[in-house]
Amino acid sequence: MKNYILFLIILSVFVGCKSETKKNTFENSSEIKETNVEFAKGFDIQNFDGYKVITITNAWPGTDKIFTYAVAESLENIPEPKNFDAVVKIPVENIVVTSTTHIPSLEMLGVSTTLKGFPNLDYISSEATRKMIDDGKIKELGKNEDINTEVLIELNPDLVVGFTVDGTNSTFSTIKKTGIPVVYNGDWTEKTPLGKAEWIKFFGAFYNKEKQADSIFNNIKTEYLSAKKIAETAKTKPTVLSGAMYKDIWYMPQGNSWAAQFIADATGEYLWADSEGTGSISLNIESVLEKGQNAEYWIGPGQFSSLQQMKDYNAVYSQFNAFKSQNVYSFTNKKGATGGVLYYELAPNRPDLVLKDLIKILHPELIPDYEMYFFSKLN
Repeated sequence: MKNYILFLIILSVFVGCKSETKKNTFENSSEIKETNVEFAKGFDIQNFDGYKVITITNAWPGTDKIFTYAVAESLENIPEPKNFDAVVKIPVENIVVTSTTHIPSLEMLGVSTTLKGFPNLDYISSEATRKMIDDGKIKELGKNEDINTEVLIELNPDLVVGFTVDGTNSTFSTIKKTGIPVVYNGDWTEKTPLGKAEWIKFFGAFYNKEKQADSIFNNIKTEYLSAKKIAETAKTKPTVLSGAMYKDIWYMPQGNSWAAQFIADATGEYLWADSEGTGSISLNIESVLEKGQNAEYWIGPGQFSSLQQMKDYNAVYSQFNAFKSQNVYSFTNKKGATGGVLYYELAPNRPDLVLKDLIKILHPELIPDYEMYFFSKLN
């Protein structure tokens, strides 16, 4: 259950308002082109003569700190590099990333061979990247909260892509002091499915692959919006329950969350859709049973892999109609060779597949030939 709760926490925190502005020399430069960012709220990319500036406005929830990163093929093109939080020579040839959600972007852009180190290698699910690990091409860097800086510094990557829950990661400060650029990726703070997926453009900028990143994202966007239109033709709107108990608390998505948006776009009626917030709700079992006992579907029941396992953990689960009718669907049964959950790694990057899975669950008649990618029915 630990990974499930961590996932909920990552999805749960609020995105704060930004009040701080940061003055940099590039503000007086002649901008050539701004990368088109449609859905993501946490970054933008500006193109100047000989260099690019990536601005991160929501590295972690609630922050008003703005980060600016200058990237260029020749660092001599960057005006007053000390004014930036990091300067990066591109295209990047050796990289360290710190979240499994970063892996799909590298693979889709065709640059996964540049990955040289990662913390907690067992969490990676991708077969292609796992082969690189088995071949000894990617180094284990320990735990994310306590990265082995000695091994990382020995790797001497061109770039470290990190994330932080509250901006207090001292490890990244240590790494920066050695001269290795560290940039924050805030894809996990995005509120919408397409907003998360659009962060492939962030990675594209470090490899001079902006056009490819745009093309990949546009295909995902097209598939997502097309699937949503299909779902809108549904004649019914099934009721949906989500989440599960951890100790004495039931955690489920709030009404404005990423997970709730998927259910809405699949034309489902999430019973807690009226709860405000983008995170998770903490409820007792009695209140969930009162409101959700008659829900037709139960989507995302924690880490449980079978109905019997659910019943053994808490007999109350068997009182829900979705349990009785065996309409319980989980994404945690599909794992990589070392136990990493595929959904945690790939779903933020491929919301089109998540949406199609949910349409298949709630309205199977609309896409009869589609086979679910992430979800499976619990037996």
